[in-house]
Formats: sequence, C-alpha cells, structure tokens
Amino acid sequence: MKITLNNIEKVFQELLFQEDTDQDKKITKEDKGPKRFVLIDEKTKVEKVITGTYHLSNLLQELALLREQKVNELDLSHVEEAPVERISRKIREDYWDELTRTIDKKGLAQILEDEKTANEVPTLYVSAKDEVGVSYFKDLEKDFKNFKVAVLPKDYSVDYVDTLNTKPGILALALEQKVYSLQGVPFVVPGGRFNEMYGWDSYFIGVGLLIDGQMEKAMAIAENFKYQIIHYGKILNANRSYYLTRTQPPLYSSLLVSVMKDRKVSREWLKKHLETVILEYNTVWMVQGNRLTPTGLNRYKADGVGMPFEVEPGHFDDILAPYATKYNLPIREFEKQYLSRSIVDDELDLYFVHDRSMRESGHDTTNRLINTCANLNSVDINSFLYKYEKDISYLIKNYFEDSFQAEGTTYTSQDWGNKATFRKNKINELCWNEAAGMYFDYDFVNKKQFTFEAATTFFPLWAGLCDENQAKKLVEIALPQFIQSGGITGSTKASIAGVPEDVPQRQWDYPFGWAPHQMLLWEGLINYGYLDKAQEMIYRWLWLITKNAVEYNGTIPEKFNLETSSHKVFAEYGNVGIEFDYISKEGFGWVNASYQYGLQILNDDFKTQLNSLTLPEDLFKV
Repeated sequence: MKITLNNIEKVFQELLFQEDTDQDKKITKEDKGPKRFVLIDEKTKVEKVITGTYHLSNLLQELALLREQKVNELDLSHVEEAPVERISRKIREDYWDELTRTIDKKGLAQILEDEKTANEVPTLYVSAKDEVGVSYFKDLEKDFKNFKVAVLPKDYSVDYVDTLNTKPGILALALEQKVYSLQGVPFVVPGGRFNEMYGWDSYFIGVGLLIDGQMEKAMAIAENFKYQIIHYGKILNANRSYYLTRTQPPLYSSLLVSVMKDRKVSREWLKKHLETVILEYNTVWMVQGNRLTPTGLNRYKADGVGMPFEVEPGHFDDILAPYATKYNLPIREFEKQYLSRSIVDDELDLYFVHDRSMRESGHDTTNRLINTCANLNSVDINSFLYKYEKDISYLIKNYFEDSFQAEGTTYTSQDWGNKATFRKNKINELCWNEAAGMYFDYDFVNKKQFTFEAATTFFPLWAGLCDENQAKKLVEIALPQFIQSGGITGSTKASIAGVPEDVPQRQWDYPFGWAPHQMLLWEGLINYGYLDKAQEMIYRWLWLITKNAVEYNGTIPEKFNLETSSHKVFAEYGNVGIEFDYISKEGFGWVNASYQYGLQILNDDFKTQLNSLTLPEDLFKV
C-alpha cells in the first residue's frame, strides 16, 4: 500500500520533533516520545497510525529517502516490513552498492576526501610495475586541483616505506579496460570511515556478495588481491602507504573455491589466480626466518620498526609512559622523538615488532598477541594456510587434470596434499591440548603452548584439520566457555582475568563478538555434522544483529558487546557503523555478510522466531 504525502519535509520534521527526543537524528528505544505517529494520505484523507520504535524508525528512514529522491509517495510495506526481511533486503539492494569504491577518474573524489588523508596534497601511490596505471593516473593529475601521483620503486625497501610516513597516501588498485575507457576494478570497503580495501574483511564481504548474486564484485575482490600480490608483494592489510610492510590473514584460496562454484567462471580466470595464490604462498608465507619458523609452522611477522603509523596519539600511553620517565621527557615529547627515531630503544622496538605483527593478524588488538605475536605459531594463521594447501590441491585436481605449473614448477594435487598433511600433524602435535579440549598458539621461542583461550581455537573446525575426537571436545568442552546470548566472544572471560585493570580493554577479547569468528565457527560446525549446534549459533548472532537494528534505527555495527547484547562498545577504537543521520545506508561489511550467510542456513522456524525477537535463552541453554 502506498500513500501520498504532499509535504514530505513537514512530515519529516514533525516526526523528528515528536519522537527523536534526544535529538540524535535517529528514533531508538531510548527516545521518550509517545511512539505513535499519524500519517494522512493527501489523496484519500485516510489516516494511518504508525506505532512502536521499530516502525517509527523505519518511517524516518523511508522519509529520509523520499527527501533525497524528491518524491512524495510512501510505500507503507517498507515501513511495516518484518525486521529480518528488511535488514536482508537493505543489505542486498542498497548496502553493497553504498560500500563499493573504485580508484579511477569517477571514484577518486570520494577517496581523496577521506578523513584519514593526512597530506596537504592528497597522494595516490602507484607501483612502477604498473605502467598502464602510472600513465592513467598521471593523466588524471590535471583533472583534480589538489591531487598528486607518486610512483613507488619496483623494488622498495622497508626503509623507503618509512620515509612515506611523512607523506601518507592511498595505494592504487587494479584497472580494467572497458568499452570506452579504463576503469578501476571495484572493491567493497568495510564501512563507516573506511575508504580502503581491507584484506580479510574482503573475503567475508565476498561471501555475502556471492549469496546476494553479485558475482562480478566478488570476482573483483580476487582481481584486486592478485594486483596487490603482483605490485606490492602481498595482500595488504589495506591499500594505504603505511600498510606496505603488512599483510593480512590469507583467505584468497577460499574466495576462489567459492567463486568457482559458479560453473560459468572460466578455467583461464582460475588459472591466473591460482598462479598468484601459489606465488603468495611461496614468497609471503614460506620464507624461512620471516613468516616461516623452525617448527615448520608459520607466524604473523610484519616488517617495519617502531609505532604503527595509523594509530592516533595517546593510544600507546600505557606502554610509552615508563619510557618517557626513563628518558625524562613528557610523554607527548617522547612519543614525537620515538616516532622520528631521534630516540631508539631496542626493548620498545621489540614490543612494536609484536604489535605490528598482531595488526597483520587482523586481531588488533588482543591480549593473546600483545608483546608476543611474532613468537607464536598461532592457530589462526596455520589453520588458514592448511586451508590454502587443501584448496590448492582441490583446485589442481578438479580443474587442471592434476598438473599445474606456477613459477617454473609443476605441481600435482598430491604435492599440496602432502604439505597439508605435514601442517595438520604439526598443528596437532604443537597446538592441540587434549586436557583443555582446545587448540592453543605455540610459542616456538620458549617451546611451550601459550594457553590463552581465544575464539581462534575453532578455526581448525573450519579448516577441517581436526579428527572427530578433537571436534567433539571443541564443541562440548571449549564452545560453552565462549557462548553468550548473542554468539561467541573473542576470548573467554577466564583468559583475561589476570589482565591489570589499568590496561586498555582489548576489542578482540571478551566480551566482544565479531562476525568472522561466528562465520568460521558455523562452517566448522557444519563440516563436522553438528548441524543443530550450527543452527543455534547462527540464531544467536542473527538475533543480536536484528535486535540492535530494531531498537536502534537500523544500526548494523562493526562488532558487539556480547555481555550486554549491544552495539555500544567503549574499548579501544569504539565502534564503526553507528554514526549516521536518519538512515543507515551501508551497515558494516562483514556483519552484512554474516547476516546473509546465516539466513541462507537458518531454518524457517528460527527465522520466524527472529522476527519476533525471541530470546536465545528461551530456545537454547546458555
């Protein structure tokens, strides 16, 4: 049913005045209005009464859209839409497009206005290896008044990257030839304040895109992965100059396997990407002394020295304070001199080796990895690389008649199967703890397990490297220690019990919950036949997303506090995806993806329960 509202602006302002009592440009459960608003159809003069926080916030969102579109016909079906259907529809029809960027003539303006562009003249860095890109972007300099293109050397050093910290910028991504011009290969940003392509976010986003039928965008993620490996030597933490020394969790092969489920994708497309996956595996992960350790397992190990550039002043005050005292300097002055390398302190430098490596892991930050990351054969990185080895074996066997050439070497499926078997045995030897029923990171420097209880203990379920006994213990012993009403926390409460109170609360630890942990857990449970438990865990997370969207004007944030079942997070960096006026237009990338992925698996009875916001406690034992 549609109704005509001749003066949209008047209705919009009346609704805000009446219902947005805290004046935050949203209608939420915290507003104290009457929660009842009357609409009058200008054509029929029939009244329509809208009641309750959820429907009033939907009305606000729909009116905001009508204002933008300059139309006056309101579709009441969107105002009265059931929560699950509305959230999923908005993700499918709107959010992916809102999060899509390109680095080209059309897309540069938005990217150059980014709040994190610190240069007086916004700078785009292009690899000298990309001759077409250098020529294209140099030509664009004249089209933008305040824009500079800088060319990265073909073989740049860590020391060279350090020199860019005083003139940071965005890194170019892939271009493709269209009918009339070169255009940027699109990428999907996480959300909120981000205008760059993030490594492991992009895989989970790709899963959501594939579910929602956006194959071209999912394939574009793979194209930009390939471009980064060829031109920057790795899949970057993100495409900014200060991330050139840092990669992210490897999920490229998983994306390829997902894409290839569509039989229309060519074998030639896969061939180019499989070559690049193998190149990345050999040159990024399997170089002894860097990310490969003497145990035969891997670690995260970023390059660079000192504080990571992207962190705002004050973030490391608890770490820097003793050193400021040591050098008899005010903390801001010490920070300034340490950043400029006027002061060099080996002990502090070592701390930041671990910190940079932790940021490479994607888990920035967690007490699991602080001041220890580069010493750990972590469960997460080795699960990801086991999956690489299994995926490459699968792709060679199923698409290339069991023989594939890359970098002058001919590989068979069995070659990669052997690598996977070796890694699986080593992980189980060094990381599995039978008594605890968990996988722990292995400290190869001190030759012992680091028994911090983290959600990464479930990654072997996802990778498929556990035996049935290990899977049973993970589900029956480990999992209950992580479960809250809305899903699993990043760590157990017990794991952070000994952390001093004056230390900052870490966003990847208890009580916070993140989409990638949930999604990998769900797939792992399904892998081992724990289908009922998978349904439960999916329901818990989707209930949390739905509840917050219903109560808070459609908010879909980066992460949640699972102790309070809320998007209100006050640890470290706060939360992303919660700052908007009137209408959330983009959600948050991997949370959007988790919603679509979960709905694809969740049974119809649970979907009905979701729409009524039935509490998980009423359906499952916590």
